[in-house]
Amino acid sequence: MGEPCKVHVGNVSFNATEEDLREVFEKYGRVEKVIVVTDRDTGRPRGFAFVIFEEQEDAKAAIDGLDNTEVDGRTIRVSESRPRSDGGGGGRSSYGGRGGGRGYGGGRGRGYSGGGGGRYGGGGGGSYGQRSGGDRYSSGGGGGYGGRSGGGSRYDSY
Repeated sequence: MGEPCKVHVGNVSFNATEEDLREVFEKYGRVEKVIVVTDRDTGRPRGFAFVIFEEQEDAKAAIDGLDNTEVDGRTIRVSESRPRSDGGGGGRSSYGGRGGGRGYGGGRGRGYSGGGGGRYGGGGGGSYGQRSGGDRYSSGGGGGYGGRSGGGSRYDSY
């Protein structure tokens, strides 16, 4: 038995279910698991999925056979899944997420960051666009949008 292989499926219909995708992909080999990725807040599909094949050869056959084909009214993109890069688990916001991530500027003292010493995020983990209490511009405890310490909004610092 060969190695399992994970396939990334992009541009998936928001109506597609795991069963629908399993049916399409099983024509190319034994499918171990199908994961339709959903938004953690709303529970709605995000438009992409992963299919794990029991054999690499089956995965390659599915990639060759299904990439750029229409499924449920949308042209899907099928490719071998790449492992996640080493970027930290920052979150979904492009402005730094929920601390610790490598959003725009990372935590290296410049740009928007989720903690660390960012120009707009700074100090105690707050950042522009981060959920840390208050309105969406709250700084969460230090630093903040205007560089003030204290948890005011960006509008307080002008």
